[in-house]
Amino acid sequence: MKPGDELPPLVVPVTRTLIVAGALAGRDFKDVHHDVEAARAAGAPDIFMNILTTQGLVGRYLAERLGPGAVLRRLAVRLGVPNYPGDTLTLTGIITSTCDDERTADVTFTGTNSLGRHVTGTATLVLPASGGAP
Repeated sequence: MKPGDELPPLVVPVTRTLIVAGALAGRDFKDVHHDVEAARAAGAPDIFMNILTTQGLVGRYLAERLGPGAVLRRLAVRLGVPNYPGDTLTLTGIITSTCDDERTADVTFTGTNSLGRHVTGTATLVLPASGGAP
C-alpha cells in the first residue's frame, strides 16, 4: 500500500432501516431521523441519516478495504448533502501518505449520493502487520 493507491469503492443502499437503526444505535432520538412528518416539518422531504451512522459507514469502509486488523486512529469528517431513503451512498478513498514502514496510512475519502457529496474527510489508520489488504 502506497500513496496514490485508490481503495475499491463501497456501495451502500440507503434504506429507512439503515437510517433509523443507525440513529437509535447511536442513541440519537432526534425525530428527523425516524419520523417522516417531523422531517417534513423541519423542511426535509424525508427522514435523513445522522452523522454517527455516516461515521460508522466510513469506519466500515476503511476497515474492509485496509484489512481486518486495521485500527482507526483518527477520523475527521465534513457532512454535505443529506442521505435520504432510496438513495445509494458510494464511498471512495485514496491513500495520501504512509509512515512507520508503511504500518500507518492516511486516507482521504468521499461519499457521494444522487444529490452530490454526502461526506468528505480524512482518516489515519494503523495497518495490520501484513500491510493491509492487497
